[in-house]
Amino acid sequence: MVGIGIDLGTTSSCVAVWRQGTVKVIPNERGNRTTPSYVAFTNRVRLIGEPAKNQAMANAANTIFGAKRLIGRRYEDVAVQMDLRHWPFQVANDNGKPKIKVCYKNQKRVFAPEEISAMILFRMKEVAEAYLGEKVNDVVITVPAYFDNVQRHATRAAGAIAGFNVLRIVNEPAAAALAYWLDRNFKGKRNVVIYDLGGSTFDVSVMTISEGPVYEVISTAGNTRLGGDDFDNRLAVYFAEDFRKRYGKEILGNSKAFRRLKTAAERVKRFLSSATEATVHIESLYDDIDYYGKVTRSLFEDLCSDLFIDTLKPLEKALRDARMKKDNINDVILIGGSTRIPKIRSVVQEFFKGHPLSSTINPEETVACGAALQAAILSGEWHEKTQELLLVKVVPLSLGVETARGIMYKIIDRNTPIPCRKTKDLTTLEDYQRSMTIEVFEGERSLTKDNNLLGVFELNDIPPAPRGVATVDITFDIDANGILSVFAQERSSGTNNCLVVTNDHRLKPQEIKKMIADAEAFKEEDTENKRRLEVRNQLEGYVYSVKQSVAENIEKLSANEVSKFTKECDEAIEWLEKNPDCLREEYEKKMSELLIRWTWMMSKFCDFLRQRAKRRKSETQSEFEGHSPTTIEEMDNGE
Repeated sequence: MVGIGIDLGTTSSCVAVWRQGTVKVIPNERGNRTTPSYVAFTNRVRLIGEPAKNQAMANAANTIFGAKRLIGRRYEDVAVQMDLRHWPFQVANDNGKPKIKVCYKNQKRVFAPEEISAMILFRMKEVAEAYLGEKVNDVVITVPAYFDNVQRHATRAAGAIAGFNVLRIVNEPAAAALAYWLDRNFKGKRNVVIYDLGGSTFDVSVMTISEGPVYEVISTAGNTRLGGDDFDNRLAVYFAEDFRKRYGKEILGNSKAFRRLKTAAERVKRFLSSATEATVHIESLYDDIDYYGKVTRSLFEDLCSDLFIDTLKPLEKALRDARMKKDNINDVILIGGSTRIPKIRSVVQEFFKGHPLSSTINPEETVACGAALQAAILSGEWHEKTQELLLVKVVPLSLGVETARGIMYKIIDRNTPIPCRKTKDLTTLEDYQRSMTIEVFEGERSLTKDNNLLGVFELNDIPPAPRGVATVDITFDIDANGILSVFAQERSSGTNNCLVVTNDHRLKPQEIKKMIADAEAFKEEDTENKRRLEVRNQLEGYVYSVKQSVAENIEKLSANEVSKFTKECDEAIEWLEKNPDCLREEYEKKMSELLIRWTWMMSKFCDFLRQRAKRRKSETQSEFEGHSPTTIEEMDNGE
């Protein structure tokens, strides 16, 4: 069975497949090779992709975007709180987990970020199945290299909710490296830097590519809260401040107005990648005041200069961790839509002292292509190219447990190749201690309070002994997906190794099961919505065909009949425009009404057409009888 690769992006997503020795990026039904990562809820339907984004202005509170910035996060995270200032939709605190609140079919609904991401993944699944003409179950999904364990688990859960068998969770830079290998034909060892600046995340990876080819990730660094959205926000805030200065109106607190500014800012940013100046015009932005503004590329670069420079810090860190200098790097690959910004390219090129940047691969499609290649390998699709590939990935952050006085005791160091398994021991801190609480963290700080808590493990039934005698082996196991499992066993008792895992950060199996069931319900609704739209299209087509028939046969009707039917057709068209979200039964009822009402007129046209056909047939026969038949030879000679 074919496997696909999906780049689940913050602002847009892309799907690709490996076919007959090459990767094909799959366009959606609109012909676009990327699909906006937007989900919208209305009183009638759920929309995903372009339709959701296109109606965001009119339905801001129920149009969800940027779910990737929430997935696997805690509500109280500083970064989440910063995002809430700019989002027009509601995010509630559900026992520390962020939940998205919307109004759908006139009812209040609450969704986890994993569910929203699952809807986008399911949309990409539909795109792939429509193109391939077969069911697709297997998938490789990419995540930023700096996604932590909880975020990776959450992404895998989103894939399961969407109905996928998730073959692997792959780091975006690693996927880009695979695509780069496909695009190039080189020998020997090369050191490569992958600079990945997307919609909301930034990653840098230093890799080596040697004969085989064998890819080894030497180091990673990044910022999970830096990307194109931040550039959009800078522009939008500038527009809001400009509006305040001109008209004395504060609009930063108005979610609808700010969302319109944010949308305009995104367009301006894209336009400035190829032009030196852009204008923005928004009608009735606030209090019926139109806003007109102008932005130069220089101004945009000045507004975001500190953010551009911030991308160099992880770059320096990744090189330092890899123990390499700038001169050691052979290739610099830019991926992610934000790398189209000219200033970003120049900043990176200056950092590498004028080293040419790779420009042969599409920055917005590279990751999906690499994921598709990985999916082909894992699903067993044989090809000489896939058989010779070996990719070695690394742990992005150090992993360890808390010891006395909150000290971080590292068990697996950052940049350790994965999959990996390491065991270290702990001893009891108290006399006759019967249980041990093991708190698992990831991060580089010496104290656990400055690192990220992943989970808490409780080991019970430790044999009583003086302090420091009882020894517990702690094993950290990271699989090929970068997913962490932790085991604890008291050494002397052997079988007395009761381990209870409690991790509030992740979705519980029953939660995932419920979300899968909910996704199936949405699938049924989507099928019904498709049927509803088909009936609506039939109705619309019928109305326009009648209107055209009246126009083409105007001489066969009286003036009153022409006026009547033209008016009724216009009224039907107006009704369709005012009722875009009717139930299928309502459209069917309207179709029946019009069929009954207009039957006599269409019969009149049919009678006329039959009479005209008879008349033409009679004229043709008369003409035929007055001429000799044409021979086959004459026909051939005449051609």
